[in-house]
Amino acid sequence: MLTALVTLGAAGLVFGSFLALAAQKFRVEEDPKIAEILAVLPGANCGACGFPGCAGLAAAIAKGEAPCNACVPGGDGVAEKLASIMGMACDAVEPMIAVVYCQGDDDRAEIVAEYHGVMDCKALDQLGGSKGCPYGCLGLGTCVRACPFDAMYMSPKGLPVVIEKKCTGCGACVRACPRGVIDLAPVSKRVHILCKSYDKGPQVRKYCKVGCIACRICVRSCPQKAISMDRDTLAKIDYSLCDNCGICATKCPAKTIVDRRRSEAGKQVS
Repeated sequence: MLTALVTLGAAGLVFGSFLALAAQKFRVEEDPKIAEILAVLPGANCGACGFPGCAGLAAAIAKGEAPCNACVPGGDGVAEKLASIMGMACDAVEPMIAVVYCQGDDDRAEIVAEYHGVMDCKALDQLGGSKGCPYGCLGLGTCVRACPFDAMYMSPKGLPVVIEKKCTGCGACVRACPRGVIDLAPVSKRVHILCKSYDKGPQVRKYCKVGCIACRICVRSCPQKAISMDRDTLAKIDYSLCDNCGICATKCPAKTIVDRRRSEAGKQVS
């Protein structure tokens, strides 16, 4: 018994020494800048940068494979610190914010079915949804649960609401939405066409009070020619041309177009 224990201990010592030597021989020296960069990044691991978490982005920046402004949630503040670490200039990037391109809540959209299954938008989408619009928000809050910054909540009427002061534009909610109702827009742009339906106007009127009816009034009234028709049935804004004049919002008969500045002014007055 004693001989077996001694033999086993000796074997363990030999194998341990071998592993230690192998680790020393084949170890990869890590760039000390990676740890320095990682300490600056927010640590959300949201994936907005396109790399596998903050560690992946840190390694890419250290190797020069990613720009210092690649961290979307970090914004200009983090970009400046990373530029200082890397000893390079870093261009400013306009922050992006999540926008819910749907107003079809429980009051304004036709409810065609009751759903009592898994509280997940992807599951409900596979069944066709509970509202008449096949393009609109499913209302189960999958996007809210996906947000790593608690920048969204569900309204009492079943639509996700973005808390703009908290939103970092990471895009987690965009990726979580099975219908593509949520997208990112430049934070400076305050006028949005809040509809994703590609059905024709008469059909949209049947299931949503605020859906785009493709009347083209916005297209004709925009001084900057920033609005065009997508698939001939849905108005869309080119944010690179939009100057926030808000004329389209005042002209839209369906109230599909919203000027955030007007709603903000209304809140301040109230």
